[in-house]
Amino acid sequence: MAAGSPPLPSGKVTIPFYRDTRIIAIIVQIVFAIAVAALLWYLYSNMMNGLRQANLLPTFAFLSVPASFPIAESVIPYDPSMTYGRAFLVGILNTVRVAVIGIILATILGLILGIARLSDNWLLRNVALVYVEIVRNVPLLLQLIFWFSLTRLFPRIQESIDVGGLLYLHNRGVTLAWPQAASDFGAWMVWVYGGIVCGVVYYVIRRIQFARRDRPGVAMPQAFLIALGVAVIGFFTTYFVYGAWPVSLSIPELQRFNFVGGVTVTNSFAALLVGLVIYTAVFIGEIVRSGILAVSKGQREAARALGLTPGQTMRLVILPQALRVIIPPLTSQYLNLTKNSSLAVAIAYPDLFYVASTINNQTGQAVPVILMLMASYLSVSLLTSLFMNWYNRRIQLVER
Repeated sequence: MAAGSPPLPSGKVTIPFYRDTRIIAIIVQIVFAIAVAALLWYLYSNMMNGLRQANLLPTFAFLSVPASFPIAESVIPYDPSMTYGRAFLVGILNTVRVAVIGIILATILGLILGIARLSDNWLLRNVALVYVEIVRNVPLLLQLIFWFSLTRLFPRIQESIDVGGLLYLHNRGVTLAWPQAASDFGAWMVWVYGGIVCGVVYYVIRRIQFARRDRPGVAMPQAFLIALGVAVIGFFTTYFVYGAWPVSLSIPELQRFNFVGGVTVTNSFAALLVGLVIYTAVFIGEIVRSGILAVSKGQREAARALGLTPGQTMRLVILPQALRVIIPPLTSQYLNLTKNSSLAVAIAYPDLFYVASTINNQTGQAVPVILMLMASYLSVSLLTSLFMNWYNRRIQLVER
């Protein structure tokens, strides 16, 4: 007779909840969340009690009150009779202007610097090395103060330093020639919009063709050239039809006490922009250098075997592959440049932080002003990150 099997248990053995690690983990998380919420509520209650006793309860009603303080430089029209909300908007736009121009110039300078660091020319390579080592080891705030002090040493406006008749340096800032729209500018803009439409249509059609053929392809450069070509044709057509250029260059002319024509930027803006560009370009240059070194040596040898010149090899082979390494850390440098612009308060440039500090001093509404300040910087940073992450996804290799 075969040996019988051991009897099966009549029911499933359960573990007490106080010994079940999964339940214990959930309980610990709940307790921790309650403790954090209680701490935040305690801090909030203390803050509100203190503000209530000081008769400074948070409110955003002050945004509709006249600001009554001037702003030296503004992208949009502003005068002291306008509201605090308008003044805060001026601060945001001033910061965005510095950030956008600074990012473009720092990227160009950083790209040149990164390539120069890898140059075969001994002098160029070592000059770039000295520049990197000096600039990145000096605090940015000190550099901004240096550039601001340097602009204050320029001669008075009647004795401005003339650079080719298009640029003048003086102790009030920098005056330079600037494009100015003419009376027939609107007619030319019709061509510009038409060029944009043609470029978009071409891009969409080409992308559809690439998708149908299941093959990679680049359509953006051709689309951009089409849009630019239509705009250039429209520029000359407008001139021949109306007898005047749609855009003219406004040349500054020195009158008795000031310049007429062109555009003048203040010492603070010039010093801030130069300081941010020179400082940030150092880190961008090192990122570009590391990205180029990350491309395998075989890619250069293959390009040389195809007969490409060193310039073509860098532009067509090395840089497109290096971008996949460059873009992620480059995003951090763009964000750093935007946030570092808050140091403008040290050289009296009316950026977002400078204007917000003035509003806080006049209204006493520290909490709402700080919340608005944080939300503004957060929004600009998130928009920059979203764009760079989108571009990073576009250039990444897609595994099949």
